[in-house]
Amino acid sequence: MVTEINQLPEVEPVESIDQSMTGSTTNANAKAIKPECIIEVKDLRKVYKVGTERVVALNQINLSIFKGEICCILGTSGSGKSTLLNMMAGLEKPTKGSIEIKGHAIEKMTEKQLAVFRQKYIGFIFQSYNLLTALTALENVAMPLIFRGISKSAREKIAKKYLKMVGLGERIKHKPSQMSGGQQQRVGIARAFVGAPDIIFADEPTGNLDTKTSIEVMHIMWKMAREKNQTIVIVTHDPEVALYADKVIHIRDGDIQSIEVRSLDDVYEKYIKPYEENYVQI
Repeated sequence: MVTEINQLPEVEPVESIDQSMTGSTTNANAKAIKPECIIEVKDLRKVYKVGTERVVALNQINLSIFKGEICCILGTSGSGKSTLLNMMAGLEKPTKGSIEIKGHAIEKMTEKQLAVFRQKYIGFIFQSYNLLTALTALENVAMPLIFRGISKSAREKIAKKYLKMVGLGERIKHKPSQMSGGQQQRVGIARAFVGAPDIIFADEPTGNLDTKTSIEVMHIMWKMAREKNQTIVIVTHDPEVALYADKVIHIRDGDIQSIEVRSLDDVYEKYIKPYEENYVQI
């Protein structure tokens, strides 16, 4: 059971962490440090039986995702991207192959073990927000902390902090029906990050949002993940969303076509810094 979540550090403003966000460093030894592989996918294959036919959704996928990476799995509908995300999240079992997260074999876990593992290490962001309509923003964000044995007063304190981080400090008592789509997705982001998970899985996080709101949401996710060196795995069909990732995995017909790796400097300078300069308030 996690007991120190109420001691999460305060988030620094973007201006004060430029070097850590962009990957710049004056310490030559830091560049020699081998990154920690947090997700390892080996020879992953998923075949569905549809009547008398066999449909190959994933075919021999091999993939490494490192701690602190913002990774985007980019592909059209039917490419296998959502199946891959479901496999990594333990929502489906592979036909063949293995998935290791933090050294744990996901495909070998029972449902009970998976539930405990997700509570401890993983947060989720959904296209349709998946907020509980009867609960306020504060109650929705605090919900994951209930399962960690955190007291109500501590849960509410932490949830308020995360709602302020996503720009909803004045809407903590609002229910989903009283918020726009963009505001609901911000609540979803706060809920995903509130437990300080090592990994965030985001399934089409901007799929129901307009362009301006999509930019806001991607900026918030990027900023929050960078400040705590968390890993985000985003599944999307939108090349605009992929611009915020430092690793882009192009998938088609169940196969990885290519993997594009960008420097943190490049992502920050092209897509984050201009937003900070032109957008006054989130």
